[in-house]
Amino acid sequence: MHIRRAVPADAEELSNLLNEIILAGGTTALETPLSAAEFADWFIDGEFPVVCHVAEHDRLLVGFQSLSSYGDPPKGYADIATFARMNPKFPGVGRALFPATRAAAEELGLEFINATIRADNVSGLAYYTKMGFEPYDRLIQVPLLDGTPVDRIKKRFRVSAPRHPT
Repeated sequence: MHIRRAVPADAEELSNLLNEIILAGGTTALETPLSAAEFADWFIDGEFPVVCHVAEHDRLLVGFQSLSSYGDPPKGYADIATFARMNPKFPGVGRALFPATRAAAEELGLEFINATIRADNVSGLAYYTKMGFEPYDRLIQVPLLDGTPVDRIKKRFRVSAPRHPT
């Protein structure tokens, strides 16, 4: 598996990958499919993306991981999102992507990476725990588009020791 930075030309394939996950339901807070242009704006080159990496296997994009400043996170934080292709499935995509994301966060001087995961996303919760994220907050009964309340669990990963001015 090859890890590299995402480029705008990846948006079509990545939006298809993401839309399949959105339409399957149950693992992402995203509920409305994105066009390729919307995907590029949200994850690659819009106002809020910080960095986005893709995982490639035999020229097929099998997943992506992004850091974003959407939603005005606290200073020193960025939000992470991780998605892996459902069909065909490739084990280990998230594990393969995280070192590149972590290195980018270190280069940017981030203190924490935040993950906000639906409480019913068992695999997502397990993944972020394996990567070293620790729970620190919970958003209670956030409604889905159909009104179904689902908690969101907030976990964070300490990137590096806090930097203090000298």
